[in-house]
Amino acid sequence: MLFRSVRQVMVCAATAASLVGCGSDGSGGGNGSSPGSGSPPGSAVIDPGDGGDYHPALAATDAVDVIDNTYLPLRTGSMWRYEGDGENGHEVTEIVVTADRKMIMGISAVVVHDTVTVDGEVLEDTYDWYTQDRDGNVWYLGEATQEFEDGKVVSTEGSWEAGVDGALPGIVMPASPTVGAAFRQEFYASHAEDLMKITGMGSALAVTAGSYSDVVTTNEWTPLQPETIEEKSYAPGVGMVRETVISGGTGTTELVAFTPGG
Repeated sequence: MLFRSVRQVMVCAATAASLVGCGSDGSGGGNGSSPGSGSPPGSAVIDPGDGGDYHPALAATDAVDVIDNTYLPLRTGSMWRYEGDGENGHEVTEIVVTADRKMIMGISAVVVHDTVTVDGEVLEDTYDWYTQDRDGNVWYLGEATQEFEDGKVVSTEGSWEAGVDGALPGIVMPASPTVGAAFRQEFYASHAEDLMKITGMGSALAVTAGSYSDVVTTNEWTPLQPETIEEKSYAPGVGMVRETVISGGTGTTELVAFTPGG
């Protein structure tokens, strides 16, 4: 996933109403303990409260062409570069919103290219697929990912596509973030089950690329790797500016350069 939670290379060597079965706060979302996750509801770090009955309602007629959510703008040509030191070395992540589109569930999804290198060696090469609904929620529709070792592909395990083999889309950034709101970002049982909770709003943050205000902070977690929790910070008009592993590992990466698209 773009700005994916629980980065393997670092730690391991819609409107709310658009969702059926959302959290009791009415903010929308998925579930913190899904079928096949292996994590019972009582032990979930993030649990939006749908009891494992996740049925997102996203139709092709809900989607718009341009992703202009304030906290996750994915306009064609946008580029981000992140750097940081993790358990495996110096990590560099480069992300580009391409001009390509992919049809998923009848939706013309935006294609984003994400490459991760550690100490100059490519570890991941991923194409992520996104859309935005009419209310401003950004949805994640899947990814085609490759992991490398010594220049050779060793895994495509994280790949999935909404609408295929039971996989379902999720919200990666709501139109109107609210502290305490939680969301399922994706669901492909036993393969992709990331969850997000809004933990803070309105803070200021300085990173290499600049200083930002009105920052939204999230925690991200998956029952597939329950020991690991990441904190992420998103700046308006930019997107993610920093991510830090706060449990189950170490590593921080931050934005060092950003070029907005047109």
